[in-house]
Amino acid sequence: MKTLTLALILCLAGNAILFAQEMYKLELDSYFDMESVSNPKISPDGKEIVYTRGWIDNMNDQRESSLWIVNTDGSKNRFLVDGGNPQWSPDGGRIAFTAKGEPEGTQLFVKYHREAGVATQITRLEESPSNITWSPDGAWIAFTMFTPKADDWKIDMPKRPDGATWTESPRVVESLLYRRDRVGFYEEGFDHIYVVPADGGSARQVTSGDWHHGRSGISWTPDGKQILFSSLRVEDADYAWRETQIYAVNVESGEIAQLTNRKGPDGNPIVSPDGKRVAYTGYDWNDDAYNTSRLYMMDIDGSNSTAISASLDRTPSRIQWASDNSGVYFNANDRGTRNLYFASVQGQVEQVTSGNHMLTVSDINNDGLAAGVRSDPYNSSQLITLNLRNPEIDLLVDVNEDVLDRVTLGTVEEINYPSLDDFTIQGWIIKPPDFDSSKKYPLILVIHGGPHGMYNVAFNYAWQIHAAKGYVVLYTNPRGSSGYGKDFGNSIKNAYPGKDYNDLMAGVDLVIERGYIDENNMFVYGCSGGGVLTSWVVGQTDRFAAASANCPVTNWLSFVGTTDGASWYRNFENYPWDDPSEHLRRSPLMYVGNVKTPTMLMTGVNDLRTPISQTEEYYQALKVLKVPTAMIRFNEEFHGTGSKPSNYVRTQLYLHYWFNKHARKENEEVDL
Repeated sequence: MKTLTLALILCLAGNAILFAQEMYKLELDSYFDMESVSNPKISPDGKEIVYTRGWIDNMNDQRESSLWIVNTDGSKNRFLVDGGNPQWSPDGGRIAFTAKGEPEGTQLFVKYHREAGVATQITRLEESPSNITWSPDGAWIAFTMFTPKADDWKIDMPKRPDGATWTESPRVVESLLYRRDRVGFYEEGFDHIYVVPADGGSARQVTSGDWHHGRSGISWTPDGKQILFSSLRVEDADYAWRETQIYAVNVESGEIAQLTNRKGPDGNPIVSPDGKRVAYTGYDWNDDAYNTSRLYMMDIDGSNSTAISASLDRTPSRIQWASDNSGVYFNANDRGTRNLYFASVQGQVEQVTSGNHMLTVSDINNDGLAAGVRSDPYNSSQLITLNLRNPEIDLLVDVNEDVLDRVTLGTVEEINYPSLDDFTIQGWIIKPPDFDSSKKYPLILVIHGGPHGMYNVAFNYAWQIHAAKGYVVLYTNPRGSSGYGKDFGNSIKNAYPGKDYNDLMAGVDLVIERGYIDENNMFVYGCSGGGVLTSWVVGQTDRFAAASANCPVTNWLSFVGTTDGASWYRNFENYPWDDPSEHLRRSPLMYVGNVKTPTMLMTGVNDLRTPISQTEEYYQALKVLKVPTAMIRFNEEFHGTGSKPSNYVRTQLYLHYWFNKHARKENEEVDL
């Protein structure tokens, strides 16, 4: 009896082990369990890293963030406080961060490290602070903040009768730029630099005048006397396209000195540790559709400016000085990846890290320890460190290991193929987890926006969901994409959409040639610039069984005057009132008469970037032509359809519903 019982126990234990090791396909519901890490910062003593951990509040349908802290050897990973954007004080004794505060909105807090007690709210601001930066002596914290302008329209309304209900006053708009996506309508006003005592007190405005200051970041000089920033302090600055200069403001007096003086955008100033030089990014003014910024260096007084990354045709980001003042480290995108680079003061550029990943290094300490975030095709949002003397990556925290550990993901394969004008196009294929090359699979072509965006090798939840549902997913970087140099990015100047369509179709043809695609059931979608190209694709070919043009531009004539900015007028050779022919020629709406493909449209009702009127124009035309269509109007969404977690999930469900609904039967004729 005892032997039988033991055998039964062993059998049950074995089954339990087998069950524990069982693998699953990715499920859409698991999206609510996914987390993110961002902006890791190393403590001045090099022993700990504080970082922002993002998560989904499923009850309130919003994304939240908390500060966590971990030892640099990966041990003792623990919660610190709710909030985001952490910054260590110079002595490492305090951490400044932003969080919800009183009386409302985002406020600035300081928490003493390794001491009991809650964090101290040190501001009571009416607007949200950005770019928080400690002074070198730790006595002050600088930040930028929008500052409303006094209302000049003083009209003398008659007295309202007691108890009367009058309509709310109208909004008075006089600025060229008066609204922005994800913000809404601007108040009349400008961004200014402020300082506040690190122990709390009244914030003091440092800059003045009717200009924006410090939007690309701010940097203290080591003596704490000045703050460097970018702006354009000239008359009619709003009308100066692609122009900014770098300035220095005296923190005590407010006196401002202009350090750069050229036609073109200069920004992201970072002062060297010894206070002698300034690194910054920019380029000479031109009217090209796409530019790569260069890394420049100048003396602290603005003299002796020189380009130090001229040999690298890529845009630097997150610039950080080496502790010995020998040069700067920066991140750069290249062919679907991101890695760390170094540019010396003499102008030599070298790549520090390599790998098929998106690596964002956000902090480097004096001992050469770097902290960052990495994502690759099979891993999402990992906190890592590396030593610059031997740049092997060490994984500290993987916040999604618990979600993906027992999931079989689709295999990701890179492709490169020729297209028109001797261009080589890079892309990727994701195959279903149980892929069998002898079978035929439906294809989904996904198109990126921008149009100067860049698909990359980072983990993508939506595409892995498509693969788990049995689709082969194709995503590419057609001409115009960033990460391939200026000539490639600028090749769609006054020609978008156009030959990039051929780049996309060449990718589809390449995958078809491999023999595992069901040509009868191919689908296409994209958002923003991807929505533009999707609506263009269905006007050029009937090869796709169904399409979804999300947050698209369909009529350039009506778009340029209704989007959230005036710069799109510059992306055509002429203003539309002088010559509308180019606007018409490049508008997908002008080819809607060719469309036979069932085409769904999905757009946020609050979209100010590609206003929903663009969707309505195309939808109405498709309905008049009796082309199968549907318009999905997403509530509480600006540009895109996934800022709310529930809307992200709805987006995937609507796509699969639409594609399944219009999947072609096996013997149905297709006009290719």
